[in-house]
Amino acid sequence: MIYEFEGRTEKEAIDKAAAELGIEKDQFDVEILETQRSGLFKKGFVKIQVHTEASIPQKSRNFPDKEKQRPARSAEKRTMAGSADDFEAAMTGFVETLIDRMGYPGNVSVLYREESKLGLKIESEHSSILIGKKGKNLDALQLLANIYAGRQGREDMRIILDSENYRLRREESLVRLAYTVADKVRENRNSILLEPMNPFDRRLIHTTLNDISDVETKSEGEGLYKQVRVYYRGYR
Repeated sequence: MIYEFEGRTEKEAIDKAAAELGIEKDQFDVEILETQRSGLFKKGFVKIQVHTEASIPQKSRNFPDKEKQRPARSAEKRTMAGSADDFEAAMTGFVETLIDRMGYPGNVSVLYREESKLGLKIESEHSSILIGKKGKNLDALQLLANIYAGRQGREDMRIILDSENYRLRREESLVRLAYTVADKVRENRNSILLEPMNPFDRRLIHTTLNDISDVETKSEGEGLYKQVRVYYRGYR
């Protein structure tokens, strides 16, 4: 399900989302759609899009225009996963079977555990293929893993797949890119449109540049892979 919220700051928008949806902050992913700093004649705001698979309390379901409806699962379905060990074994087994059937076998193990997040590590001779260009293959595998987790009754658990420490390397690369593009935008007083990115990567760009007073960002496009435009404040 997808919702949109606005606030004067990213924190205010996220707090508003958690309060109005009636769920914890770690039960949804946040995509920053647009940021605008306050100025002499305008108020600053942050517009976010919230993605969640968590069950929303009935009293909080008042967003008909912004919600993509999805049939609710029964309480029995949500409890079928059994113990944490059983769930982890099911997830590692699923991913191992998936990549084996793709023709790129490897080993899958638990990378880290959090309250509502499970990190899995793929070790394979074919890691570069499984990761894919800009991590798109890894993102696709991760999507399938999260769908499978939901079918195991664990819509509350987000699965993160990694291989060859790609996620951390990608994050560091994007932070460097954000600052480099910001410098160019400030120097030329114009805007630069970045390549299509997934929601996590886009949020990282937005957050990295959020504290630079004369640079603003906005997501453009449709679908999962949107582009971030970085522009000099006052350019548009």
